[in-house]
Amino acid sequence: MTVTEPMKYCGYVAIVGRPNVGKSTLLNHLLGQKISITSRKPQTTRHNTLGIKTEGDTQLIFVDTPGLHTNQQKAINRYMNRAAESAIRDVDVVVFVVDRNIWTEADERVAEEVIKSNSPIIIAINKLDRLESKSELLPHLQILAKRLPNAKLIPISALLGQQLELLEKAIKLHIPEAVHYFPEDQITDRSQRFLAAELVREKITRQLGAEVPYEVTVEIESFKYEGKICHINALILVERDGQKKIIIGEKGARLKKIGQEARLDMERLLETKVMLSLWVKVRRGWSDDDRALRSLGYDD
Repeated sequence: MTVTEPMKYCGYVAIVGRPNVGKSTLLNHLLGQKISITSRKPQTTRHNTLGIKTEGDTQLIFVDTPGLHTNQQKAINRYMNRAAESAIRDVDVVVFVVDRNIWTEADERVAEEVIKSNSPIIIAINKLDRLESKSELLPHLQILAKRLPNAKLIPISALLGQQLELLEKAIKLHIPEAVHYFPEDQITDRSQRFLAAELVREKITRQLGAEVPYEVTVEIESFKYEGKICHINALILVERDGQKKIIIGEKGARLKKIGQEARLDMERLLETKVMLSLWVKVRRGWSDDDRALRSLGYDD
């Protein structure tokens, strides 16, 4: 007598939208764990990052994408647009995240790419918690239904986790029967080294805001375990001397605070004590140099 293997389901889900609409916050809440860095500033997410959620017979592989940019011509912006566009093309379902009652030129740019994908579309209308009345949402729902008539509309709050079960249920309707691609306990395709660099960049972005443009990246020069301690040396790259001074701060105070906050998050992520050392270096023009970008891990 043969034993029939239970059916399994597995598929890719792109989370797309314009910059700073809440894509990374949504992914972290769907996973119940932080793997994508967040801030209120655009361009926080720069790479496609997989978030893997396995429950019972179903494995959902979420692809957190950079926001699609308009009117920005630097090499790093072109890289981020290519990353997002490639994710939209190669998935089983697209979750298009939009703001509660706002539609911009950047949203329209994303809509054009989403429509070209021919994948099922779910529009997650985010920041529901910021509406004073649900009736404020109705005109926006009508606009979205007219613009993308085949999409399913689901209002959510990524930050508060509202209606995410409903969103996940709608996603699962489009997930094909397939073997699971990743082990049950794996939650991302990214290395600890990559996640450590992203945590440093998150603290810089959150602390500095508009003081430093988005010409900052982080390179991990050394990552090694010695006993129960993980030693990490990270290099913060900027494009101008003035940016270096701002990040270091008076008598090194700001750099110290960035390091303290990043180290605490790293210890939670790695579940061990971390010794973190940070340096700041000027590398002029890195964000508009394709070769420099590839050397720093911005690679298609």
